[in-house]
Amino acid sequence: MPVEEPLLETTEKTLVPPGVAGYDVRVRIRDGETPVFGPGRLSLLRAIDATGSISAAARQMGMSYRRAWLLVEAMNHEFREPLVTRHIGGVSGGGAQLTPFAQNLTAHYDTLIREIRSLLDAHVPTFDAYLKGASEQDPDDV
Repeated sequence: MPVEEPLLETTEKTLVPPGVAGYDVRVRIRDGETPVFGPGRLSLLRAIDATGSISAAARQMGMSYRRAWLLVEAMNHEFREPLVTRHIGGVSGGGAQLTPFAQNLTAHYDTLIREIRSLLDAHVPTFDAYLKGASEQDPDDV
């Protein structure tokens, strides 16, 4: 049986011992052939939300500030509304935050992943029966 993981994981992977069926889920949203949203961008948005800063989020993720900034710029242009707003530094320093539009987008993405995992969880026992070391039960009887 799959082990439940926190919803904050962006690449959903069930953690199971050898000989037990599991799966990976990696969903990317595309605009035509262009990927516009997926686990990596979701991780960046979550890091920005947690740190209040693109540079701090980049450091947390082991990513260059330039890469993070370019991803934020791309996301802000690919969607009909910006996902991240930036505040220029000053006495209190700059910062960044997610827009309500981004919060809705990430919530819908989380729901999609949760529903996909639920569907896969229902089918894992069938694949368990096909694995070596499984009981002698016919997979079609699962």
